[in-house]
Amino acid sequence: MLTLKQIYDDKARVIAGLEKKHFAGAAEAIEEVLRLDAERKAAQQQKDAAAAEMNKISKSIGMLMAQGKREEAEAAKAQTGALKAQIAEYDVKMSEAEEAQTKLLLTIPNIPYDIVPEGASAEDNLAVTIGNWPNQPMIDAIAKDGAVALRDWNGEVDEAIAAERIAQSEKLPHWELAKKYNLIDFDLGVKISGAGFPVYIGQGARLQRALINFFLAEANKAGYTEIMPPTVVNAASGYGTGQLPDKEGQMYHCEVDDLYLIPTAEVPVTNLYRDVIIDEDKLPIKNCAYTECFRREAGSYGKDVRGLNRLHEFSKIEIVRIDTPEHSDASHKEMLAHVEGLLKKLELPYRILRLSGGDMSFTAALCYDFEVYSEAQHRWLEVSSTSNFDTYQANRLKCRYRRSEDKKVTLCHTLNGSALALPRIVAALLENNQTEEGIRIPKALQPFFGDDMIR
Repeated sequence: MLTLKQIYDDKARVIAGLEKKHFAGAAEAIEEVLRLDAERKAAQQQKDAAAAEMNKISKSIGMLMAQGKREEAEAAKAQTGALKAQIAEYDVKMSEAEEAQTKLLLTIPNIPYDIVPEGASAEDNLAVTIGNWPNQPMIDAIAKDGAVALRDWNGEVDEAIAAERIAQSEKLPHWELAKKYNLIDFDLGVKISGAGFPVYIGQGARLQRALINFFLAEANKAGYTEIMPPTVVNAASGYGTGQLPDKEGQMYHCEVDDLYLIPTAEVPVTNLYRDVIIDEDKLPIKNCAYTECFRREAGSYGKDVRGLNRLHEFSKIEIVRIDTPEHSDASHKEMLAHVEGLLKKLELPYRILRLSGGDMSFTAALCYDFEVYSEAQHRWLEVSSTSNFDTYQANRLKCRYRRSEDKKVTLCHTLNGSALALPRIVAALLENNQTEEGIRIPKALQPFFGDDMIR
């Protein structure tokens, strides 16, 4: 949640930032926040004036009684009673203005950093890194015919071209490989739960477990403390990290108990620090967590939902940091390096995108997406978003730290990222490593999988 200080200090910058995120009615919303704050302040001033007058009159009552001026004393008592009623009314006005202001602020997104590219959608994201890129004729052909934009590899592959290549290529998509090697049963998942809930079998289940253990081991080596949090949270937790009210329709809601299934471990792990004041020498806090994640994905149709491309339940390892404003940029860069290191070790072709204002999440001030390339589908698959939220989540959470120098209590910065989400990693591993003998397991993953091939 934006702070009032941010708005008062540079209202024009806040409005420009919201417009960069394509938030409709940015100027009107900010002006309404300020109007409500002025209303609250006016009620506060009236209350303070009434309270001062009541105290003054109250002090005179005893003196009047001692002087035998009973009628004047009774009149003073009546006056204090009237002032007390006025103070109660001012309290209501203050509470109503503050409640309306908070409710409005919860609907206003974070403002992006200056380095965030202008743009309305994913088409405007900026590719900043391409790594593990294979030198294969098929990939060269994609670049040559323009199916992927040459300037920065940001463009989507033409669907007709991709469909033709899939038909002609010897590379099978992961849903065919899953059937061939009996790794994943999508139909059985439909029977048990519905579409988007796959059942992993045999070597498919082992591959999932291997990736989970590999990612957790790497996070442990990087200094992250593992957390095993609940996978259901209360509404306060959803509001704390910004999923509520923004993503309420995308979360599974257990209405009887008013609990939500988590869309990411970011929610419970970051909420560990709700209403907490942390000593500066304890920062940065570095946590990681493996959880199942649940997303309704309402309105998702077409090419993005086939196989493992988009699921309602999936496994993910999340890394979360709580840091000082001065060090959060360095923390973000360390997190990006960590995620990139995982993809390098998995030998997957990847790219890193700095998201445009229009494609960023509600809560992020700066976000980088990691995508891996699918050689069978001829398209990029997002596997991680790594974000700095500045003070936006911390203000909602009341997550603060006490500075060592002057003991002043101020808001932390929060950061998180997927390290990594499994479904599309599995899809890319299967599709990019298929051979005549089976599916090759990357060397870094072999100790966790227990073999060098899926056969």
